[in-house]
Amino acid sequence: MALTPGTTLGPYEILSAIGAGGMGEVYKARDTRLDRTVAIKVLPEHVASDPDLKQRFEREAKTVAAEELRITHD
Repeated sequence: MALTPGTTLGPYEILSAIGAGGMGEVYKARDTRLDRTVAIKVLPEHVASDPDLKQRFEREAKTVAAEELRITHD
């Protein structure tokens, strides 16, 4: 599912592709609600439909979010 600049996903506007791998595609996007730059990962169907892989993704996302919070507030 390749996304092009200008595509919107809810409040997020895709700016550019960052990279892709086995767990999905990553895009640089703008959060239009908070006016900040974020990374969006789009999971392929085989990952989204596999409970173990989906849980792995969720752990990764929580780890990244916790690290960002620590960096932002240290």
